[in-house]
Amino acid sequence: MPHPSPRVTLTTGTVAGTESAGVRRFLGIRYAEPPFGDRRFAAPVPARAWEGVREATGLGPTAPQSPYQGDSATLLSSVEIPGEDILTVNVWTPADADAAPVVVWVHGGALERGTAALEGYDGTTFARDGVVFVSLNYRLGSEGFSVLDGVPRNLGLLDVGAAVDWVFREIAAFGGDPERVTLMGESAGGALVAAAMAIPRIGERAHGAIIQSGPLDASTPERAGRVTRAIAKHLGIPATRDAFAAVSPQRLVDARLELTRKSSPIPVGGFALALDPASVPRAPEKALTDAAAPILLGTNTDEYRLWLSPAAIAALGPLKVAALALFGRIPAGAMRAARADGSHGAEALGQALSDKILRAPATRLAQNRPERTFVYEFAWQSPVRGLRAAHAVEIAFAFGRLSGPDAVALSGEDAPQSLADEMHGAWVSFIRTGDPGWPAFGATRATRVFDSVSQTVPQRRTEVVDAFR
Repeated sequence: MPHPSPRVTLTTGTVAGTESAGVRRFLGIRYAEPPFGDRRFAAPVPARAWEGVREATGLGPTAPQSPYQGDSATLLSSVEIPGEDILTVNVWTPADADAAPVVVWVHGGALERGTAALEGYDGTTFARDGVVFVSLNYRLGSEGFSVLDGVPRNLGLLDVGAAVDWVFREIAAFGGDPERVTLMGESAGGALVAAAMAIPRIGERAHGAIIQSGPLDASTPERAGRVTRAIAKHLGIPATRDAFAAVSPQRLVDARLELTRKSSPIPVGGFALALDPASVPRAPEKALTDAAAPILLGTNTDEYRLWLSPAAIAALGPLKVAALALFGRIPAGAMRAARADGSHGAEALGQALSDKILRAPATRLAQNRPERTFVYEFAWQSPVRGLRAAHAVEIAFAFGRLSGPDAVALSGEDAPQSLADEMHGAWVSFIRTGDPGWPAFGATRATRVFDSVSQTVPQRRTEVVDAFR
């Protein structure tokens, strides 16, 4: 039964949310000023104070982006909420929260798609289990990750940092403990969590980090700027702030989409974090080695099957596989190890690329801090479109809710709720205590394999991973 609108007073003003079944929701709260007009391609500016009470009952506008295309559009949902006030946070909190642990969710989408407004990112299950859940939006694509003359690097990451600063400053008003804040993200969101943890003011204060299938790399500005230069060339403009600011956000999105339609069937390029003294001085894989906070990280057994459909796999013959392996700089030893593990042709290439981008860096990080890192592998096989344990399938299990449309699109209608309860329970335990319930990676490379019957075992397929040393 709905309750009277709960109100929370922040340092900037008062917000009114909603309450139902013991969970309070405060949605679309501005943490920074809209990054348009004179603030376009500039570092985030903290939200100004307001008078009166602001309604916080609707999710905020989405960052400029295009929907998922082709086969991916049937698996990954897109939401468009118009407006410029895109730098917002959402809070789900137990009605009786008092110094409760906090988790901050950073969505994925290859740094150019996604939003906290997706149905699958509803934080009710965490709040139900005593955790204050915060999700956030940040700038995407050209607006957030262009490499332009006269523009700060990694603006989307700076947005994430500003949102986490907001959490540290304001979360006590919602019943959260600012000294027990865990960052959590998947895919590009995991990469941003890793990079944010490497920022001293965040990493030194955060209680922990959960990185689900997140790349741990950062590119040189030259390499990270390839997509920016390609867009500039496509539009016939220089790669400068003034030139890009003269083009509408939607035209920049459209230009990127026009270019991707000409690309390889296997994604090998796109927006990336750029090494930068002010924001990303070292690749997160290296920087996180020194982090004191515990880290929970892992990957899915068949990551590549989200990007490679069965039809795409069938269409990649031996010559194309060899060319793509060369273009993707896959060592011959890694391809041999992938084939020895039972994969062949495009399957072996997809597995090797997944290992290069995701699994090998995660393993190296765990090996460099073995007593402070907990590793998992999500192995449950989805029956949808041959996905098996593909990229992103684990999200619904970590959130503990399999009945929503986002979850059903990836996992089908009969996914095991018992596994979701188990995995979500481990995430909540880590958020509360820094321990998910199985041993740290250690010398035995202990890994929790989540499946119909889960078990903790020495890391599997080490031959493939170790080929990327």
